[in-house]
Amino acid sequence: MYGRERRQSGDLDDETLRAGLSPAQLNALETLEHFGWTLRFVRRPMFRDPVPVLFARDGKRFVVLQADGTLDEAPDLVIRN
Repeated sequence: MYGRERRQSGDLDDETLRAGLSPAQLNALETLEHFGWTLRFVRRPMFRDPVPVLFARDGKRFVVLQADGTLDEAPDLVIRN
């Protein structure tokens, strides 16, 4: 393994994950959680908006929640296991 592993194995608290999300994202997230979607992680690229990634109940399908609260159902993210 090269360098130190930066992925955290423990679950982050909900408040930390939601920090920095826009009001539109928070509203959409609340609605999606009622349908079984889970906010798994948030990418925070430098000088850009946070990129929240939600996973479906089965854990196989994921979407990106855009800054305006819309969903990107075909994001160009590579998810590692």
